[in-house]
Amino acid sequence: MPPIQARRLARDFRLDPARTTEDITEALQRGLENRPGGIRPEEFSIRDLAEELVFTRDGEPCGYQWTKSLLLQETAIDAVDVTAFSNITGQLLVSKVMEAFQREDYVLSRLIPSVSTRLDGEKIPGIERPRDPEKDRPDALVVRPAEPYPHAGFGEDYVETPSTTKRGLIIPVTKEAIYFDRTNLILQRAAEVGEILGSNKERRLVDMAIGATNNFRWKGTAYNTFYDSDDGGPWINRDDANGLIDWSSIDVAEQLFAEMTDPATGDPILIGGRTLLATPARRFVGQRLVAATETRETTNTNTTTVGPNPLAGMGIRMAVSALLYQRLQVALSLDADTAKGTWFYGDPAKAFAYMENWPITVLQAPANSEAEFNQDIVARYKASERGAAAVLQPRAWQQHRAARESASGSASGSASGSESGSESGLASDSSSRDPPSSSSSSIQSHGPL
Repeated sequence: MPPIQARRLARDFRLDPARTTEDITEALQRGLENRPGGIRPEEFSIRDLAEELVFTRDGEPCGYQWTKSLLLQETAIDAVDVTAFSNITGQLLVSKVMEAFQREDYVLSRLIPSVSTRLDGEKIPGIERPRDPEKDRPDALVVRPAEPYPHAGFGEDYVETPSTTKRGLIIPVTKEAIYFDRTNLILQRAAEVGEILGSNKERRLVDMAIGATNNFRWKGTAYNTFYDSDDGGPWINRDDANGLIDWSSIDVAEQLFAEMTDPATGDPILIGGRTLLATPARRFVGQRLVAATETRETTNTNTTTVGPNPLAGMGIRMAVSALLYQRLQVALSLDADTAKGTWFYGDPAKAFAYMENWPITVLQAPANSEAEFNQDIVARYKASERGAAAVLQPRAWQQHRAARESASGSASGSASGSESGSESGLASDSSSRDPPSSSSSSIQSHGPL
């Protein structure tokens, strides 16, 4: 792909700097989103930009002479203005940082919403339900003629979020990088910075989602994220005997949700978009469970019953994370087989939030800094973000692992677009379930994935 014509860009910039910068920013954003009219940072040449976008303090072009003088100190040009060059280069680095920060691999960063906050940790109040002074009235929301409407105010039901933390790195652009036109090197550094910051955020979100980080504080009391039936906790959202095998595995999770209630309202926990989060070892098992169009149950008497997939229509979203598998072993000290079979289910957007003081931001250092004199760094760009992962409603999220004999005794099927005439069972890992007995039935499906 040929480089962008820096000379034309410089001409536009001198005519209307604000409009040119805005157009470059929009075009780079379109390129980031793969939309028509977009451009990529790789289409630019750092040296070409320097030669065309560096001016004297009087506004006269001097970029060519300035670039040549970078490594020839005795002919250095004084009183130059590199503002235009730094601004355009900064836009390229912003685009590259954002591209790496928003990688598709960062699954939890896409599932968990970011909530803007100006506080370093805050109390999020709940709604105080109106109380009926007349105990015999079943519905406190009923308004009788001429009576005032009840108020729904902020009560003592509140959740505390953790303190936020600032993280960032600096991207330097040296004289050598400009002189030798090391565009790819500069962009690579920017991508590495975005990847480091994005990976750090994703890791913190994963640790929170798996219960390695427990920061849920409700009404001033700290709680764990997960409790099973033996913990005696205020809710049950963990089952250590429910491997991801077939549709009945999801049914067990749904029954846990059915047993939970919101302590503030007494109503069942309402789950929005359901997400099945698994490790790469359970990728295809989960995809077949979610996308299957039918199931087949075959008993030991060779009687086959064909029926629709019980999970059809639930809108379950399948998500797979390699980092999840790693953090289960590192943060929770699970062995590899147990980590492979651990999966999560629920509504991550309701259970968690990333409390964000500011999103990923790239700032430019002032020109003629001490770094330019001491280290030959012409321009510096600082990428930073500040936030904290917070548990808001742990009842909306569940953890499951280990072996569980399914209701049918075996596994469920795969996605099927049309009947192929062949049958294929869904094999399960022997490390995550016990083999079915000879008298049990098996659920199968046919058709391609």
